[in-house]
Amino acid sequence: MEKLICDGHTLCYTDHGQGEPIVLLHGFCGSSEYWDLLVPLLSGSHRCIAVDLRGHGHSDAPLGAYSLEQMADDVLKLLDELDLPKVTLLGHSMGGYVTLSFAQRYASRLNGFGLIHSTGYPDTEEGKEKRLKAVSTIQSEGVTAFIDGLIPGLFAPDADQTHPELIQRAKEIGYLTPPQGAAGAALAMRERPDRRDVMSATVLPLLLVAGEYDSVAPPEKVFTVDKPNVTQAVIQGAGHMSMMEAPKELARVILQFMQQTKNA
Repeated sequence: MEKLICDGHTLCYTDHGQGEPIVLLHGFCGSSEYWDLLVPLLSGSHRCIAVDLRGHGHSDAPLGAYSLEQMADDVLKLLDELDLPKVTLLGHSMGGYVTLSFAQRYASRLNGFGLIHSTGYPDTEEGKEKRLKAVSTIQSEGVTAFIDGLIPGLFAPDADQTHPELIQRAKEIGYLTPPQGAAGAALAMRERPDRRDVMSATVLPLLLVAGEYDSVAPPEKVFTVDKPNVTQAVIQGAGHMSMMEAPKELARVILQFMQQTKNA
């Protein structure tokens, strides 16, 4: 695990492989370890940098509300530190929201970008209430209880029978999320704007990945733009966590997309 100081706070990341760089951003209450099954499938041909976003994993978790812009700026500082003028940025769920913030403001630093089980839509009013409820649960019952309620619903409906070990692994990663990190990130997601226009306006290669059984970001919320520069892929049998549920299929999709960014 590598470390970088951003605004006085430590940002941690892993760095594997060589070649065209791919930067991976995990979802809410995840960490760079969400990508552990995927990175070996990509790092044989590409440099894979997986970040612990602010408030998650081994990175510092400052007190107070966060913003997606802060998280995107952390990523920018990391690219500067690693002397990477351009990367392909792929974000899962919350990491996709960070990716859109980055793409809106720093498009010149991207070869392409992608949303994996994520969307350009803002939270609905109901969704905003759920964010506040999440913060309340975290503060009153603790992270463990919150994670136990959150994680099973991220997987395909039969995953508790077919892949209980994956659910347990995602829980173990989530348990390490500092309470103030989880709360700060929930408030950041609550305040995000509608960024579907970033997707429709971009001329960069854009990858949109949905899970067949994803109840969090169903395909109709993921596939909001259809243009020649946009690649859409549905991971069959997967819920919201294809990097764990179907890493080989997700790797195939990403590697095909990387070939397109190279040719763009």
